[in-house]
Amino acid sequence: MSADYKVHGDVAVITLNNPPVNGLGLSTRQAIVAGVEQALADPAVKALVVTGHGKAFSGGADIREFGTPKAIQEPNLLSVISVIENSHKPVVAAVHSVAMGGGLELALGCHYRIAAPGASIALPEVKIGLIPGAGGTQRLPRALGVEPALNMIVSGEAIKSEMLAMLPGQKLFDQMASSPDSLMDDALSLARQMADVRPLPKVRDLPCKHPQGDAYFQFARNMVKGMAKNYPAPPKCVDAVEAATQKKFADGMTYERELFINLMWTPECRALRHLFTSQRAASKIADVPDTTPVRNIQSVAIIGAGTMGGGIAMNFLNAGLPVKLLETKQEALDRGIATIQKNYEAQVKKGKLKEDKYAQRMALLSTTLSYSDLKDADLVIEAVFEEMGVKEAVFKQLDAVMKPGAILASNTSTLDVNAIANFTQRPQDVVGMHFFSPANVMKLLEVVRGEKTAKDVLATAMAVAKKIKKTAVVSGVCDGFIGNRMIEQYGRQAGFLLEEGCTPQQVDKAVEKFGFAMGPFRMGDLAGNDIGWAIRKRRYVEKPQMKYSKTADLLCEMGRFGQKVGKGWYDYQAGKRDAIPNKDVESMVVQHRAALGITARKISDEEIVQRLVFSLVNEAAHILDEGIAAKASDIDMVYITGYGFPIYRGGPMLYADQIGLFNVVQAMHRFAANPLDDAEFWKPAPLLARLAAEGKTFN
Repeated sequence: MSADYKVHGDVAVITLNNPPVNGLGLSTRQAIVAGVEQALADPAVKALVVTGHGKAFSGGADIREFGTPKAIQEPNLLSVISVIENSHKPVVAAVHSVAMGGGLELALGCHYRIAAPGASIALPEVKIGLIPGAGGTQRLPRALGVEPALNMIVSGEAIKSEMLAMLPGQKLFDQMASSPDSLMDDALSLARQMADVRPLPKVRDLPCKHPQGDAYFQFARNMVKGMAKNYPAPPKCVDAVEAATQKKFADGMTYERELFINLMWTPECRALRHLFTSQRAASKIADVPDTTPVRNIQSVAIIGAGTMGGGIAMNFLNAGLPVKLLETKQEALDRGIATIQKNYEAQVKKGKLKEDKYAQRMALLSTTLSYSDLKDADLVIEAVFEEMGVKEAVFKQLDAVMKPGAILASNTSTLDVNAIANFTQRPQDVVGMHFFSPANVMKLLEVVRGEKTAKDVLATAMAVAKKIKKTAVVSGVCDGFIGNRMIEQYGRQAGFLLEEGCTPQQVDKAVEKFGFAMGPFRMGDLAGNDIGWAIRKRRYVEKPQMKYSKTADLLCEMGRFGQKVGKGWYDYQAGKRDAIPNKDVESMVVQHRAALGITARKISDEEIVQRLVFSLVNEAAHILDEGIAAKASDIDMVYITGYGFPIYRGGPMLYADQIGLFNVVQAMHRFAANPLDDAEFWKPAPLLARLAAEGKTFN
């Protein structure tokens, strides 16, 4: 059983014991019911206390049971709460550390609640596209008040127990423990104090009204609509809480359940649940168990103080790790330090960072012009120019000076990590750590596993990613790894669309309407069009058969490298990021189209989106087949956290699953018949063709 039962004199204590967060899985639910029944049958027991073992009261549903029969098998959570609520002996919830989702709903079903200070309280279901489904929308407004409850339910954010206890008129907590250590003694005392008090109070019996109900809920709907237009759950939260103020409790519960079940089947909910589980799955590596020892990382060195190097440094400074920054010239170091200071000062000005924290972080940063000064670092990350000769020089010097056991990481975005590792005498210590720009902001970190990378090095890189609050996804070695290998095909399609009749703004607007943070041409301007130009020049030599539109090269020949020079596919004004269409660019595209003898045609937004998104899907299927990515959900995490793919669509692989792989393949056959496209590319990858033929999905 995953809950313990123990009698303390005349009080029975049921302690949830399902690590790590006492998820309310089937065995835990069964154990709670069994404990209550045992206590009710024991004449010596006068009251009960329900609490959680370890570092949580309960984090809610057990995510390991998502999508399995156990998730809905009786007793479900509604049944467990009913058993507690209808107990003829008082039940006290002793809340500590974490009470979220079903865990909070369980506490709300108890007759009394005592909380330790510092406990995080939340109903976060909205973050996976749902509303609370076990009475949260009906009981919390009664216990806390309509407005604070709705704010918690719509945002899904956690609030500390002591803050909630201060709200006027709240009935969520009957008592606050004097400290976390005294919680159980205080809970036993409260249970004995209330043992003979009748009738037993129930949250469901509390009144639930708002003095300006109609006006308040209309205001709430307007606010939610503006903030969450692509997500159906937040407005349903408003509907459910409004029902709590208008309906009898039992009718409100029925309505909540109806909304919950309907939301469960929406594509947005499926996408958010997929990402919730995918983020956790990304850290699991099949042949590197959780018990793999990790190397101790107490200090970090970074080679290169440019945009990437400075951004990478900030991640470690934020996490409290000392960083030594190396450059070849003092002027470059000074520029790098100035940029880091400017970034922190902007955070201070916005109130996001306190002055003392800023000072602490800068105090952890030191600089050098000599490789020998890096010799004691536990981890060194190279962030120099993306050219193999430059990488070779850096890694040979690092190999000569770094202490044994130090991890040597490259921030390369496309180059061969195996070749880089072989520049050293310690290839087992070399790993790719590909940060995304701006590195201090973007959540994605591609951890590139070389053929000789040691398992403990890989485990350490993943642990470091967690420490600096990145979403790490493991990639094998290939040109561009996962993300950039796929985006190249996306960019090729964008170029072909220009040649066939689109303008840059038409393509960008179509995919932005689909939900991308920005379209391919705005993204190129942000990243720097010269970077793509350099990659294409390499491609023309290495893969002369690969077809590209020449428009991007012609743009670079015009000196239009993007936002950093104020002009790219669009024009930019100093200090602003607004993309302003440029007539010269449009003329260049028209002239190039004429030179190719192409007559422009009208292209629908649907075709634009399908060609761009399905190009990602087909290349990703090759990546999966080759073992570069371990699972489709890893690819979805790469695109959600690193490339601005719309969260509510769940990533390119889940989107393809929801469209239907048969339909994806049929669209690809149509694109292959276009003589101006690349017919060879649109041949479905073997994995995609196989899954489509078998009626299966990627995820």
